[in-house]
Amino acid sequence: MTDAVISTLQTPDGSFTVLEDDQGRVLASGWTDSFDRVVARIPARHRPVTITEGTVTSADAVDAFYAGEIEHAMQVPVRQVGTELFEAGWQALRQIPGGTTLTYTELAAAMGRPDAVRAAASVCARNAPALFVPCHRVLRSDGSLGGFAWGLDVKRSLLEHEAVGSGALV
Repeated sequence: MTDAVISTLQTPDGSFTVLEDDQGRVLASGWTDSFDRVVARIPARHRPVTITEGTVTSADAVDAFYAGEIEHAMQVPVRQVGTELFEAGWQALRQIPGGTTLTYTELAAAMGRPDAVRAAASVCARNAPALFVPCHRVLRSDGSLGGFAWGLDVKRSLLEHEAVGSGALV
């Protein structure tokens, strides 16, 4: 991969920067206006050679998410490179319905590795296309929020927004 486009959008949770490859797949995203911080979420050997500021195709999905169409973001193509275990984890994250959550233990089971709870936590920690691969939907087994690269206030807000959009209660 050689070319990518990056853009910062404004959301109710603050600035949201998206990096897409030349095929419109989200490579990384997060609640920041720092291009460097978003690009740094991708391992150096997988980063695009050329990144240009411009319009990202996923902007409509971000707007739709905040307008209450929370599953629209799950239709946006993403690209992450990792081990078979990590790829299974990222796929499992995309299967968590909006308005619901899993624990790290439940995510490990969904990955087909019920004994790999720490690996499930690592899958979330290394998830680059935040929102589009909803690692914010994973909680600690005691129901607490756990961690989130973009801050617990954003994680809480996303879960509350999804609960309203889905009819569930948080």
